[in-house]
Amino acid sequence: MTAYYSDTRKIDPARGRPAPIDPAAGEWLGDGTPNDADRIEIGPTRLAFSEWAEAGLTLPDLAAMRNFRWQRLTRAVVDRGYAGLLLFDPLNIRYATDTTNMQLWNAHNPFRAVLLCADGYMVIWDYKNAPFLSSFNPLVREVRAGADLFYFDRGDRTGAQAAVFAAEIRDLLQAHAPGETRLAVDKPMLHALRALEAQGFEVMEGEEVTEKTRAIKGPDEIRAMRCAAHACEAAVAAMEAYARTNVPFGQTSEDDIWAVLHAENIRRGGEWIETRLLSSGQRTNPWFQECGPRIVQNNEIISFDTDLIGSYGICIDISRSWWIGEDSPPPEMVYAMRHAHEHIMTNMQLLRPGAWIPDIIAACHRLDDKYQAQKYGCMMHGVGLCDEWPLLAYPDKAVEGAFDYALEPGMVLCVEAAVGEVGGAFSIKLEDQVLITEDGFENLTSYPFDAALMGERG
Repeated sequence: MTAYYSDTRKIDPARGRPAPIDPAAGEWLGDGTPNDADRIEIGPTRLAFSEWAEAGLTLPDLAAMRNFRWQRLTRAVVDRGYAGLLLFDPLNIRYATDTTNMQLWNAHNPFRAVLLCADGYMVIWDYKNAPFLSSFNPLVREVRAGADLFYFDRGDRTGAQAAVFAAEIRDLLQAHAPGETRLAVDKPMLHALRALEAQGFEVMEGEEVTEKTRAIKGPDEIRAMRCAAHACEAAVAAMEAYARTNVPFGQTSEDDIWAVLHAENIRRGGEWIETRLLSSGQRTNPWFQECGPRIVQNNEIISFDTDLIGSYGICIDISRSWWIGEDSPPPEMVYAMRHAHEHIMTNMQLLRPGAWIPDIIAACHRLDDKYQAQKYGCMMHGVGLCDEWPLLAYPDKAVEGAFDYALEPGMVLCVEAAVGEVGGAFSIKLEDQVLITEDGFENLTSYPFDAALMGERG
């Protein structure tokens, strides 16, 4: 008989509550989480909370945020007539349950899964020795184990375990969505897909469900994003201060500078950074060379893209270019910086609720011909727990019919520019994160543009 973990809402009812982090703050923190030193969920640190309080930010109500996401996903399943939604992607699992478990390891060793039935009943399959990791969220009704369907873990018996797993899915859906056989699945391993189809399920496109659901942020998600953006910008400021202080001495590498962003992100309860996109001098061109041991020289450019998963698991994806040194940057670099700035600010003005994505693409600001070959891969993209749907390509790269949708309030888009010539000595990288509001847009990014590169430094 298969053993299931069921009610995990309490780890140990007899366990005493540890001493609070701040006795004067009471039993609960402002985001609705326990004010103790033994919380399960990853969360912001005292440093982050103090900075947000000083900035006057309103904290998210995490219980309300989780309920909003659960309701949106359930409604999406019901509206499509599906029996349920089966998730393997760790970012989709985070969205559905707000739980984490070794996220990066899980991304390439998929041992977790979540089933959301059409009636809202939600089951998580987690690591067998960690059934307590979702205990803080009552929306998770059952905890099981056995979704690890990858070869390293199961070897030549992966197919057999996939059959067991698929049978559990069948039994759950017979109980919670009787008669329905269409099941949305996001990223199944090969054996999982075959086993689900063998159980008679018609496997539907789960990513279509999750990407469109995640695209609209609720009020508490937006509050969480504001907090995450503030924390990210504080980390970027520390990285900039380090670079400006240390680069002139000639012993500071790109890796040294990038490490500051990682450290400051973690200090505030952030989680990871998805890329290593910081480069200096000639290495900024072409764009997409990741940071390495190169010693950054005085009077050089640094360009970077945060790609940062920060507080509350929210992605803050912003880019800046800095001139480090007392000399003035060359005129062609100042022109490119101003052109990149004009590009993102002009394109930002196209954002409003109801705007048709193909119309935005057609009306976008055009970069100079000399920058066309190395322009960024898209001019905008959605963002939430990571880079998300939709993607707005440049006119010469847009695929007809791929993104025929209107923008809606609650969407958040990153507006991008990469400006550099083929064979040139530098690239400018700029990016701001923008919320679609009821009557227009709000730029959530406040980090300044480098005065020297903008030609504004005396």
